[in-house]
Amino acid sequence: MFRRKLLTLFAILGAAAVSACAPQTIAVPQPVYVAPPAVACDTRFQVVNNSSMTVMQVFFSHSSINNWGTDQLGQYVLRPGGTWNYRAANAGAYDFRIVWQNGRAAELRRIDICRASRIVVTNSGLYAQ
Repeated sequence: MFRRKLLTLFAILGAAAVSACAPQTIAVPQPVYVAPPAVACDTRFQVVNNSSMTVMQVFFSHSSINNWGTDQLGQYVLRPGGTWNYRAANAGAYDFRIVWQNGRAAELRRIDICRASRIVVTNSGLYAQ
């Protein structure tokens, strides 16, 4: 009887020793990535005529489109020193084209409308700010 109790005790202690050596699963909390809120792109921009000539036509289109579409000034013109305000329909890269009163044209390509708020017309062409 004593021997049986002793064997039972060794069996229990052995099982405890084996389970202590077995790999234990511990739940570790994982950090959760929370994306910052999306900042809306402001697609408003101005065309500023800093040239000495009247701009007769202004065109702009998303760079993925292969045509200029319609003249955005319509029946209006952009005189020297004048400013024209507009809002693009979508974010992304845009192409710009102006035509002066003498028929000469200037183009500016792949301008990120979310970063540029002014398209400046000079006697030598266009640049974005």
